[in-house]
Amino acid sequence: MPPRRSNAEHAYVVTYDISDARRWRRVFRLMQGYGRWLQLSVFHCRLDGGRRVEMASQLEDIIDTTADHVLILDLGPAEEVDLAVESLGKPFAPIERRAIVI
Repeated sequence: MPPRRSNAEHAYVVTYDISDARRWRRVFRLMQGYGRWLQLSVFHCRLDGGRRVEMASQLEDIIDTTADHVLILDLGPAEEVDLAVESLGKPFAPIERRAIVI
């Protein structure tokens, strides 16, 4: 399925299995710019269609498609998603968009 291009933000879970430590670090640093780190190789993101396509393109530039695996799970429109997350151990808090006045 082709990537979605839309102005509406969707909630995503991005998880990856990268076979090389150097590439794993590059993917981790990239993902910090797109979402909240949840666990070792799992991020929760809120992205519009353009940012989602941009993220996927940058990931494809980093990974080895014969050895690595990235999953981008679209949970639906961010404002409509009521994440039902069971967290054992550290608490989970979904990403909230707030205006920042400078």
